[in-house]
Amino acid sequence: MSFDSIPILDLSLAKDPATKAEFLKELRHALLEVGFLYLKNVGIPEELTQAVIKEGVAFFDLPMEEKLKIEMKNAPSFLGYSRLDAEITAQIIDHREQIDLSTDHAVRTPDQPLYRNLFAPTQWPTASYLPKFKPVYSEYITRMGEISIFFTSLIAEAIGLKKDAFNKYFDKDQQHKLKIVKYPDLKELGLWKEGDEA
Repeated sequence: MSFDSIPILDLSLAKDPATKAEFLKELRHALLEVGFLYLKNVGIPEELTQAVIKEGVAFFDLPMEEKLKIEMKNAPSFLGYSRLDAEITAQIIDHREQIDLSTDHAVRTPDQPLYRNLFAPTQWPTASYLPKFKPVYSEYITRMGEISIFFTSLIAEAIGLKKDAFNKYFDKDQQHKLKIVKYPDLKELGLWKEGDEA
């Protein structure tokens, strides 16, 4: 396996019958010869992308007491806010804060298995502080979910299967998750060492 650059595939080409075959050929190459790829022109309006960025920045600027109202540890769903330095990866503290969001699902009932706790309502920030946060991210998650379902059908076609070949492996009411992460300036944390790359 060898390649010079990460394949960048234009998803809009998959929506046009005149260019779909070429897209599927490129996708097959990326899947089987490279193993990963970037997608561009996925169909998310630029104004929504900008709103996602704006609302994400605004969330991390909230007072800490507001963010802690929706802290992940408050719910068994692993959805919600994680404060700075709350996670450890490979025995090293992750210097980041984050919020995990999802398509909303009903709370697990006692007759359902424990793993259904993962399918739950998202803990959203208080609307009086961020009135646009939930609508913006709900729309973004919905749109990205639709794109992922479409892309999964293209993967099936690219490797010679029927486009619905993978449907049986997914719940009809899929859960789509999104993580927003803020990495602070290491100089502000006092963790920057002379000689570290900028």
